Amino acid sequence: MTFVAVPALKNCVSTGDGVPKENSPFINNTDDKGNSYDGTNMALFEEEMDSNPMVSSFLSKLANYTNLSQGAQEHEEADDDEGPKKKAVKSPQMGTFMGVYLPCLQNILGVILFLRLTWIVGTAGILESLAIVGLCCSCTMLTAISMSAIATNGVVPAGGSYYMISRSLGPEFGGAVGLCFYLGTTFAGSMYILGTIEILLTYMVPKAAIFVADKKEDELDALLNNMRVYGTCCLAIMSVVVFVGVKYVNKLALVFLACVILSILAIYAGVIKTIFDPPYFPVCMLGNRTLKNHQFDKCNKIEVIDNITVTTQLWNLFCDGSQLNATCNEYFVNNNVTELQGIPGLISGVISENMWSTYGPLGMLVEKSNLPSVEGGDPTQDIYMPYVVNDITTFFTLLVGIYFPSVTGIMAGSNRSGDLRDAQKSIPIGTILAITTTSIIYITSVVLFGACIEGVLLRDKFGDSVKGNLVIGTLSWPSPWVIVIGSFFSCCGAGLQSLTGAPRLLQAIARDGIVPFLQVFGHGKANGEPTWALLLTAGICEIGILIASLDSVIPQVYSCLQFFLMCYLFVNLACAVQTLLRTPNWRPRFKYYHWALSFLGMSLCLAIMFISSWYYAIVAMVIAGCIYKYIEYRGAEKEWGDGIRGLSLNAARYALNRLEDAPPHTKNWRPQLLVLLNVDSDQAVKHPRLVSFTTQLKAGKGLTIVGNVLQGTYLTKESESKKAEQNIKAAMSAERTKGFCHVVVSSNLRDGVSHLIQSAGLGGMKHNTVLMAWPGAWKQSNDPQSWRNFIETIRETTAAHQALLVAKNVDSFPTNQDRLGEGTIDVWWVVHDGGLLMLLPFLLRQHKVWRKCKMRIFTVAQMDDNSIQMKKDLQMFLYHLRLDAEVEVVEMHDNDISAFTYEKTLVMEQRSQMLKQMHLSRTEREREVKKLPISFSLLFSFSCALKLLLVIIISTNLLLLSSSYSLHRLQAQLIHDRNTASHATINDKVDAEPEQVHMTWTKDKLLTERNRNRECNANVAVRDLFNMKPNQTNVRRMHTAVKLNEVVVNKSQGAHLVLLNMPGPPRNRGGDENYMEFLEVLLEGLNRVLLVRGGGREVITIYS
Repeated sequence: MTFVAVPALKNCVSTGDGVPKENSPFINNTDDKGNSYDGTNMALFEEEMDSNPMVSSFLSKLANYTNLSQGAQEHEEADDDEGPKKKAVKSPQMGTFMGVYLPCLQNILGVILFLRLTWIVGTAGILESLAIVGLCCSCTMLTAISMSAIATNGVVPAGGSYYMISRSLGPEFGGAVGLCFYLGTTFAGSMYILGTIEILLTYMVPKAAIFVADKKEDELDALLNNMRVYGTCCLAIMSVVVFVGVKYVNKLALVFLACVILSILAIYAGVIKTIFDPPYFPVCMLGNRTLKNHQFDKCNKIEVIDNITVTTQLWNLFCDGSQLNATCNEYFVNNNVTELQGIPGLISGVISENMWSTYGPLGMLVEKSNLPSVEGGDPTQDIYMPYVVNDITTFFTLLVGIYFPSVTGIMAGSNRSGDLRDAQKSIPIGTILAITTTSIIYITSVVLFGACIEGVLLRDKFGDSVKGNLVIGTLSWPSPWVIVIGSFFSCCGAGLQSLTGAPRLLQAIARDGIVPFLQVFGHGKANGEPTWALLLTAGICEIGILIASLDSVIPQVYSCLQFFLMCYLFVNLACAVQTLLRTPNWRPRFKYYHWALSFLGMSLCLAIMFISSWYYAIVAMVIAGCIYKYIEYRGAEKEWGDGIRGLSLNAARYALNRLEDAPPHTKNWRPQLLVLLNVDSDQAVKHPRLVSFTTQLKAGKGLTIVGNVLQGTYLTKESESKKAEQNIKAAMSAERTKGFCHVVVSSNLRDGVSHLIQSAGLGGMKHNTVLMAWPGAWKQSNDPQSWRNFIETIRETTAAHQALLVAKNVDSFPTNQDRLGEGTIDVWWVVHDGGLLMLLPFLLRQHKVWRKCKMRIFTVAQMDDNSIQMKKDLQMFLYHLRLDAEVEVVEMHDNDISAFTYEKTLVMEQRSQMLKQMHLSRTEREREVKKLPISFSLLFSFSCALKLLLVIIISTNLLLLSSSYSLHRLQAQLIHDRNTASHATINDKVDAEPEQVHMTWTKDKLLTERNRNRECNANVAVRDLFNMKPNQTNVRRMHTAVKLNEVVVNKSQGAHLVLLNMPGPPRNRGGDENYMEFLEVLLEGLNRVLLVRGGGREVITIYS
């Protein structure tokens, strides 16, 4: 029975990345050794109790699960390092209403509703305003549905949206989006604080301004300076409240939210009152232009006082004097002054006029189109007149960007997931309910504002036409002050929620350790309050406040918008990926989701990003991309079972299935390497330069599998196997070799290599080339199995139609840090086996180690070949192959076999025969020792060892004697051997016939007879070595090796690398040891050599 460990249990030791250590709390728990199992009912499982505990023993841990994301218990391993555990301080455990619904409601019903929604309705019209609200609310609702599915698919500790994205899409995406969302939340907090100060100084206590402008042109600068000073003070107060604790934030939130709800109720009450008693808020119009009435009380040019016509304050604003004959503005003279009812009421029919949009450029006058107007005067002087004008250029996408931050508070609850009693239950219900509530409020507000308020007053952003009153305040009942106070506390509450959620988000990112330099912000007070993260958040907020204008912060608003949208986009993407992958762990309790809804939400987020501001969208993506690459490069590696990994697995499976359909075309062929790497007794890599050479060959971007074989059984060699795998991976990492490691444990090395050649890889991603090192110590080895394994590997690669690369003197090959200077890579093209010889130098020269090397191709011409024509044909062939190389044809004439070649062949065969005799003696001795008792075995082994030593001494003397023969003696012996070969063979057969003996055997007689036969065999072996004649086939092969070696050494001894066709092993296994001698002679005197044997197919083509 297997139990799956659930992360973040009460007694779980966290690793800091959200994944508990495997040795606690369930499987492989070695801490509770005192709880031994003594019962007999489950004796069948008693041997597994140390690693797999009984269900009854840990159900209490499951039942007592607590989601401690804040506080000292969240990262218990840090406390363990410091010493005894600290006394746990419980964080507030809030429910759905207090923990999610109210924070979301407070963040959503913020500054935009009270300060900008009326202006949006007046500018965009009711229809387009409904489109804006519907678009933004649909985006957030779809995101909330996706977020609910993710939040109910497991425990959601601290971090909220960051935790969901990082555990669904990986640490890189989670960190990038989480940091962007943190910045967006932080700048949104500064925007809410600026809204608070604007309401305070503009609508509540204008006289509290510290900086007062002497000139009209300086009014904006004075306002900005006042906002900077008051904003900094407000930020400091809010930071202190957040620092004291989230408990006090929640208490203040109730007060603030109560004021907001009262303000909204006052708006609805005012709308109802307009049906029978509209409030009196007149708007003064000059022609069809709206006037600011800050500096006049009566909307008249002149008035009659005591039968005397006198001018008004309005006259003085447009004329150069108060006299009736003063020079006045031409438009003022030509048009009459009229008063409009600013709030005509719900049944006035003004809704038809407010249906359509009225966009315009910066400085455009706010006009009522159906009023009479006579144009006149200098339009350039209008900016000095008390007209209400557009302070910014307006268009649809701008309004989308300004409105969307008002619906971005949907993450306020999830950001505080660590403070929730049951995050899986609270986040979906609270968030969706808050979005539904606020969507209804926004939609009804758009319709009611358009139905009750005059269009010119709606487009008056700051209420200048109604003596600076808040436009939405003119509609409320019983007093505009209800709206002013409500909007003030609404902005305060939203800013407070931002300062509460943002530090917790940063703390969760820092504690995961994915961004190394942020880890200091993971620390906090004993109860888990993020002190350092709060300080950083306050500092970033201060930067936003120093910008100081709610509308001139367009970059700030757009950056917040883009960061929020990016977060929502990835929440939708995470849900869609998890749904489509259908991973077994994807079992959300929230069932009302679908991948199509997630894709629609993701598309809406992406569309709004580019609709609102395409260049800020690109900037936000670049910032997120930089964070992503930084985390990928410097961040800690995490394995969180994310969906991107699952997506990669699905893509790999799909690609492998496609590759399986047909073999690759020659144009797509590239070396897929199986590197046979050896390790020493300590499992350290023997030839790390072979891994370096693999990296240098990877310009072909092919597959790399580094394989190793350990001799033994897996049960006894498991630890050695894992250690070897770790060492090989470390070597691959040091050499930057991208690939896979495969360590096989087999009863013998031969079978293990065979298994690797046959089974390494998967489907179409199998190796087609084997790379191995030349067995340099094969002559010194007492075990002939080493070079026999090498030859069998050559045979198996040939049988599997795989190419083979053998690197001789591999330890002298360059490392990846070396840079070879001017030199050559020499290719000796003796036989054609697919063109691999010409492809390999091209791949090597793509790497910076070999980049300066030139390529030379040598081919061998026989007596009957036309060397000149061969060179021309080869040059043309290389031209078609698009390869730059020097070409040279080397002529090898048929020469007589030299005495040196004959002598070398004879020595080779004598050595082979001697080794065979030694091997037979050893095999027979071991077989007889097994049959005898111990006392006889010891005596017999000692006797055999003495006689074997005698054979070795005699054989060595014979080899020395044979090597001192003169040339004439060798030639005479060769002629004599030809004449007597058949006769000697017959005599040997006759002598070799065993005697027919019939007797009764005893142990003594057995030993005597065996020793006598062995003495005879030793004498025969000595006589055979003395009379040995070299095989003519071996002589010819040795002649080829010697002559070809002379040519190669003469031409390529100074080359950086020599590539040479590798001759195949003999079909008859009896000549394997001679084959190794041939290769040794062929490569003698060369430093770096790569023997190449093709796989039996073309790997290079002249066609495109």
